[in-house]
Amino acid sequence: MASRVPATAGTLSSKVYERLRLDIIHAVLPPGQKLHIAQLCTRYAVGLSPMREALNRLARDGLVTHSEQRGFHVTPVSEVHLDELTKTRGWLNELALRQSIANGDRAWEEQVVLAYHRLSRLPRAEPGTAASDINAPWEEAHRDFHKSLLMACGSSWLLGYCEQLFDAADRYRHLSRLSNVREAVRARDEHKALMEATVERKTEDAVLLLHKHLAVTAELVRGSLAGAPPPAAPRRRERRADSTQRAARRSGG
Repeated sequence: MASRVPATAGTLSSKVYERLRLDIIHAVLPPGQKLHIAQLCTRYAVGLSPMREALNRLARDGLVTHSEQRGFHVTPVSEVHLDELTKTRGWLNELALRQSIANGDRAWEEQVVLAYHRLSRLPRAEPGTAASDINAPWEEAHRDFHKSLLMACGSSWLLGYCEQLFDAADRYRHLSRLSNVREAVRARDEHKALMEATVERKTEDAVLLLHKHLAVTAELVRGSLAGAPPPAAPRRRERRADSTQRAARRSGG
């Protein structure tokens, strides 16, 4: 039950930030969509100031783009961006994973095993639901497992960057979920193999499995980009040209 204590502007901003963030990651707000602040305020039942703060935070995260001329838009997607994202995510995750394996104690090992156990017991989609439906418990367990692998790296900065890249990559995965592209059944449990190599301190094996896992996921979602929405709205000049043409047609010109 929600608290009855009046929410501060900061609290409202954090709440709407989380809702917007998930709606962008889950492709409820598709790539390239114009984010009209007044409409968003109505949709999420918040005022102008918390909404602007949330949008600025999302812009810093890379999920939203902003310019003085065009306002806020959901960040577009592309194969080039996906390739760059996958490569960068691999670099930073490898660094964090290597440090975790080197520094992690027994409690960290147990956390990794427990995170995998929770993930393995959940279906990616609830029985009787469409493949495009989100199974929130699986999504949370999936994120927690990947985070657990890196938790002993010793750098909150590095963990924050890895989390930001996870969000960006997850957006591509959810675009694939909503498209006609169906993810192929993987021959083995990649998460299990990654967990085992990590807790057994087989660093090179774990790093190789991590890079392969990220690359395979990127390849599986690549086909969805063909059906992604256009990255930007028409420019003003084009809109004016359309208006001029319509006026000419009405006048018989």
